[in-house]
Amino acid sequence: MTNQLFNPGREGFLDGTIDWDTNDMRVMLVRSTYTFVAANKFLVDLGSVDNGRSAALGTKTVADGVAGATDTSLTATAAVACNAVIVFQHTGADATARLICYVDTPVSGLPFTPAAGQTVNILFDTGANKVFKL
Repeated sequence: MTNQLFNPGREGFLDGTIDWDTNDMRVMLVRSTYTFVAANKFLVDLGSVDNGRSAALGTKTVADGVAGATDTSLTATAAVACNAVIVFQHTGADATARLICYVDTPVSGLPFTPAAGQTVNILFDTGANKVFKL
């Protein structure tokens, strides 16, 4: 698998319900038990795969169909194998938090097994695709 956009995330950009510049975007570390499903729409659709979430992404950029943001970090909640991060539109409720993309090939570090309570640095691509490309 390589980095993928969720279909409802694409739809959100096209219908205007997702705005990369102004919405609160975050990342979630995903346990290796999760298998990407393009049709998943909200965080609640993922089941019990959450292993920590970041604060809001900072310094978001948009250029040539490419979404960028500064690197971030999160705290792992369990010592379990993780193979990806998911970028999502934070709303305060998992039932409405829209999934945007699944990233399993960041700059480095995945897959791995963090220690419970470990700070995990999420380093986004600094090349052409940054966080993701539409």
